[in-house]
This record gives sequence, C-alpha cells and structure tokens, in this order.
Amino acid sequence: MSKAFGIVNFAGRNVHIEGMQTYRPVGAFSFLGRYRVIDFPISNMSNSGIDRIQVYIRRKPRSLTEHLGTGRHYNINSKRGKLHLLYSENGMDNDIYNNDIAAFIENMEFIEQAHEPYVVIAPSYMIYTMDYSQLLESHIESGADITLLYHSVDNAKESFLNCNILNLNKQKGVLSMEPNHGNAKNRNIFMETYVMKKDLFIELVEKAHKLSSMYTLSDIVNDACNSELDIRGIAHRGYFASISDFKSYYDANISLIDMKTCQSLFSDGRTIYTRTNDSCPTQYFENASVKNSVVSNGCHIEGTVENSVIGRGCVIKEGAVVKNSVILPDSVIGKDVYVENQVVDKHAKLIHVKEIISAPDRPGYIKRNDTL
Repeated sequence: MSKAFGIVNFAGRNVHIEGMQTYRPVGAFSFLGRYRVIDFPISNMSNSGIDRIQVYIRRKPRSLTEHLGTGRHYNINSKRGKLHLLYSENGMDNDIYNNDIAAFIENMEFIEQAHEPYVVIAPSYMIYTMDYSQLLESHIESGADITLLYHSVDNAKESFLNCNILNLNKQKGVLSMEPNHGNAKNRNIFMETYVMKKDLFIELVEKAHKLSSMYTLSDIVNDACNSELDIRGIAHRGYFASISDFKSYYDANISLIDMKTCQSLFSDGRTIYTRTNDSCPTQYFENASVKNSVVSNGCHIEGTVENSVIGRGCVIKEGAVVKNSVILPDSVIGKDVYVENQVVDKHAKLIHVKEIISAPDRPGYIKRNDTL
C-alpha cells in the first residue's frame, strides 16, 4: 500500500492559453498527437504506486471528464485504487475566489477520508516524468515538513514567465518563492509539486482559507517559509515544460519532435498512459512526404508534412504543405493549402484559404470547428 495519495491540481490564474482554454482546461489539451497534458501527472502517480488520486477540475469539465473516465486506462489498481474527479462549485472563469484553496475546502471530506499519511500534489499543466515514490522517500529521510520540486533553467528571461521561482539557501532550504519576472536567466522554476503529511496539508489549507479568500496553496506555503516549518527543495532532472501560455504549448510540442529531446522525457521506461481508440494505421499516399514529424494513427496523408505534430484522424490533402505546426485531431488541411507556424484546433477545416503563415516567434491559432 502506498504511503501517499495524490492530488492533481488545476491551473491557476497565472495560466492563460488564449483561444484554446475557451473549450477545455489545460489538462485536457491534446499533446504530442496522442496524449492529453493531464496524462503525465496521473501516469507519474500510477507508475509510482500511488493509486488513490484526486483530480480537481475548475472549469469546463466535459472534455477532461470524458477523457479520464473511471481512470482504468491509467493502470490504477482496480481493487484498492480510485480516480476521484472533484469539482469547484464556482465555475466562473476569472473569479478571484475560484482558486485551489476554495476547491480543497469544498472537498475537504474526501481529503480527510484518505487513509494514507502523506500527500503528493502535482499540477495538471506541466509536462515531466518523475518517480514520486523516490521523492516521497527523500522527503521522509530528510525530516523536512514540506518538500518542493524544482527545475533549474538558464532561459528564465524569456521562458517560464508565468511560473514561480524558488529562492534556496546552500542547503537547498527554501527561503521564499516569487513570480518569475524575467530579470535573470538562471532560475529554479517551481514545478508546483509538493510532498507533505496529510495533516499538515489540511492545516495549511484551513489556515489559508481563514487568512484570505484569495490565498492559494503556493501563497500559504510561501508564508510558511518564514515560519518554523522546514521546507526544502529537490531538483528535477530530465525534460520539463510548463504549459502556461500559448507559445509554451506550441514550443513544448515542437521541441519533442527532436529525438534526443523526446528521449529525455520518455527514456526512463515509464509508460505514459492515455485513453486509446481503435483507429486504423495512418495511410501515406503516393505523393506524400513526411519529414521530422510526429504523425498519429488514423491519418490520411497525401501532401507534405515537415517538422510538425499531426493528431489522430487528420487529413492532409494532395498538394497541401504543413510546416512547423501542431494540428489537433480530426482536422482537415485542404488541397494545395500552405500552413506554417500554426496551432490548428480540433475539427478545423482549412479548405478555402490557400496560405496561412505566422512568424516563428508568434505562432498563429485556428479555432476549433472553424472552416477557412
């Protein structure tokens, strides 16, 4: 039996992906053609022996609920494990009160009922792999009250601007956390992943709720850095991406086309589970040309695809060219249409226009179900 239960937390107000979030939460975003973003934290927990997992959903739950289902496809132990989908009663998009502390308070009964003495909390919008059982053991052995996971980067001036950073002392003790304002390139990006005892977690949630209706979990933990609590950081190694704005979503997909980068995410042999379907293999026709791309099952490729991610069931017609783009499932790129530096959302049809090109540093977005 695991010593910890898991919580997958929803994205906070710092996360804004223009256009795509209109239809679903970030955790439900298609990723690398076949996955959803939320598959990564849930798979990390399942692979670490955590089989009682609470998934918190703040807004537009349909897409995420359909994908998660009962959770059986995540290899969660069917006898003792369970995937709980828990909702925030306040579903307003921009309500400052609709935060994680409010959701935990609303669902406190389920937290208190957990038999495991520890909790591992991970975000629904970050891409990485991690053995949480090792993280938990390191936490217990250290004697810390709270352990926070971070990733050291050297590009914080232009990336991870919607994330928090950890300020550490020489012993990896956490002095404070603060927003990344892009004023230094070397930063320790907080991965919004916490390990602590369940009782301490409940205590912090209740304290935050009393202090301010606007307080989040990160706020109350930051306050605790200045108290008697022992809060320590542990560095993460390997691939890491935070899907916190539109460009980061595009960049994360495109970056994993590179085999070496992809291996840094998947090389540890841990399976990333997802809901699958029985679609047929992709068909490549006589004039098809595919280079340096990820193409999912069920596609129909007659045209040219370069340095792109193609989701399930997409159609690339004869003479069409797709470059440096992310095409979400069941989209159609029509005959002789040229697409470059775009994210094309699900069920879109590009059949009347002949050319859609955006700058590499500002990729374009085609709305879901749109016809152009």
